[in-house]
Amino acid sequence: MNYKKLLLTLILGLSLLVNSGCPAFLIVAGGAAGIGTYVYIVGELKSTEEVSLNTAWDATQKAMKNLEFTITSKEKDAFDGQLIAKGAADKIIKVKLNRQSDTHTEIRIRVGAFGDTSLSLQILESIKKQF
Repeated sequence: MNYKKLLLTLILGLSLLVNSGCPAFLIVAGGAAGIGTYVYIVGELKSTEEVSLNTAWDATQKAMKNLEFTITSKEKDAFDGQLIAKGAADKIIKVKLNRQSDTHTEIRIRVGAFGDTSLSLQILESIKKQF
C-alpha cells in the first residue's frame, strides 16, 4: 500500500471515529525506529523528526508562512519552542517543539481546542518539506 493510500485510509478511519462520537482515540503511523512516525491522540499530533531544534524551528516558521497562517506569538530557547498562529475562521494553531537531542526534535501540533487531524497532518507535512 503506498503512502497516499495509507494516509487516505487513516483520515477516513479517523473521520468515522470522530463522527461516531468516540472522544478519545489514538493513531500511530510511520516508519522504522520511531523516527518520522507520528501519533495522534486526543486532538494533538506528535512526531519526532531527525532534525535539530533550530532546523525544526526555521521549518515551522516557513511552513506557517507558506500555509498563509498569521503567527500571533512565538518563543524559543535552547530546549523548546512554541509558535501560535491563526488560520481560517480564527482557528488557533499551536506548534510546540522540544529538543530531544542535537539531532532529534519532537513536534506537537494542535489545531483548535479539540484538534483537527487532517489539518494537523497537512501542517506536519509542510514543516517536513522545509527541512
